[in-house]
Amino acid sequence: MAMIDLDKMLEKVKATQWSLGDIDWDAPGAEMITEEQWPKLKDFMADLMWIEHVGARAFAAMAKKAPTETLRQLYSYFHAEEQRHANAEMALMKRWGMLDGDTIPEPNVNLRLVIEWLDRYADEMPYYVLGTVIPMLEIALDGALCTFLLETVDDPVCHQAFEKINDDESRHLGVGFSVMEMQGHNKTTIGIAKMMAPLLDPRLLLGIASYFPLLNKMRDNIMDMGLPEEKLYAAMRKFEKIGGRTAEGRRNPWYQIIQHHGRFVVNRSNRFYHVPIDAAVKVTGLIPRKMLPKVPSWVKELTWQPTA
Repeated sequence: MAMIDLDKMLEKVKATQWSLGDIDWDAPGAEMITEEQWPKLKDFMADLMWIEHVGARAFAAMAKKAPTETLRQLYSYFHAEEQRHANAEMALMKRWGMLDGDTIPEPNVNLRLVIEWLDRYADEMPYYVLGTVIPMLEIALDGALCTFLLETVDDPVCHQAFEKINDDESRHLGVGFSVMEMQGHNKTTIGIAKMMAPLLDPRLLLGIASYFPLLNKMRDNIMDMGLPEEKLYAAMRKFEKIGGRTAEGRRNPWYQIIQHHGRFVVNRSNRFYHVPIDAAVKVTGLIPRKMLPKVPSWVKELTWQPTA
């Protein structure tokens, strides 16, 4: 994948902004959600909505550390777009009768822990770490979840909303993979070693401890909805294929770390990896809600209102 012209991408992003008011949330089609789909879809949409906010918080941190003004503006737009995606997904939940008044659905425990870590430490993480993790999350979780949703839900308003969301996500990924290649450009052995240094940072290790169980938890939730496990793994392999298409991309040490971890995730026979991570999912699932940290104040920005 050749590096894109970021200035042209910024102009395209500015020209393709949309709002919830562009969609008729009262249009026919909500009745196409079946009684059988409804309960699992409710949990699925809540998870998807919170994953969007994980991306939003990460983009906000990246905007502060971006090496150029163009990238800073792009990440600021991406931050707002991820929030808009979360609001659109919440509007779909409202349309389908899945919200209790204006109450925001709770994130699952593993998402809550990742959100807490992001809120505390994302601003302190190196730009190149977030710049590699986010494309993996977007291509694996967003990509697999959104594709599955469109394959199983017939509501035309859902398809209209996700056409806009997917267009945004394609631009996020285009920038993400280009930045990954930039980080691998002309890297010496010493430069690569310096990029690996954050692996010794306890704050990053805490993030890894919450990130690994999240992937396995989301895998379980997706399987419960009926998505073939292989589709999730195919999305993760896509990260390896696109990110490693050029020598610069392959030279990025964080691409190498994350694509090797992706291989562990997709190899279900790797008991050395999956047994402890699945156990961590079960243990975190036993944490009482009242013992979890409060969700950050920025969650108040979530709204299903179509004027958002």
